[in-house]
Amino acid sequence: MVRGLYTAYTGMINEQKRLDVISNNMANAATVGYKTERVSNQAFNQELTLKIKDTSVAYHQQPIGHMSLGVKVGEVYTDYSQGSLRETEATFDLALEGKGFFQISYHNRDGSTSTKFTRDGSFTMTSDGYVVDMDGNNLISENGVLQVPPDAVNIVIDESGYVYADEQLVDRIALIDYEDYDFIEKFGENMYQTVLGATPIQATAHIRQGFTEQSNVNAVNEMVDLITVTRAYEAGQKVINTIDMMTDKAVNDIGRV
Repeated sequence: MVRGLYTAYTGMINEQKRLDVISNNMANAATVGYKTERVSNQAFNQELTLKIKDTSVAYHQQPIGHMSLGVKVGEVYTDYSQGSLRETEATFDLALEGKGFFQISYHNRDGSTSTKFTRDGSFTMTSDGYVVDMDGNNLISENGVLQVPPDAVNIVIDESGYVYADEQLVDRIALIDYEDYDFIEKFGENMYQTVLGATPIQATAHIRQGFTEQSNVNAVNEMVDLITVTRAYEAGQKVINTIDMMTDKAVNDIGRV
């Protein structure tokens, strides 16, 4: 196999994956609490190249150096940096400033319940006073799930998560954080879940009532990366076309002589 074809092919596959990630970031640029994803690249294992039957060194094999076999995606990782805060003045719009997550009681289609977490603080209140996300999952509090008196006139949530209804303490929102974010993964549209090895710690984030945390996607940077990826993909195509033309001449022209 012509090594140049393989190198160009792996480069194009790598750029396609980067394009998928960039497209997903741009599609979620306006999603509340969304954290952008990044892609790292790495080379395949290198091999030692040798001169074989070269008369300049008396037919002795001589090391030339190492040659890369191509490129591949190292990992797709999440950038958890803080997003900007947008004021909405809605009672149950909550933003986290700092490190930490809201905990959500997530209901599966089969009826089972599990705990997920999110930075999306776009909550609403049901007719019976439960505070839920856009999909109807309950916001977890220190006493279970957060429920406020449905007839309360003034509901205040301070930066520590204490919830007051008409100046009476009702409950406290239970935030959570993790020691190493390598042990959490995205779940569904805008939530996260833990994997084996995750160590929970106390969150240090402050809650801002009447605000939402916006996506940390920088649309300008994503557009620049998109152009870079497109140019790199086109370069891989040109390499393949060039090698194809060279191979065609070697087989049909030179080989015929």
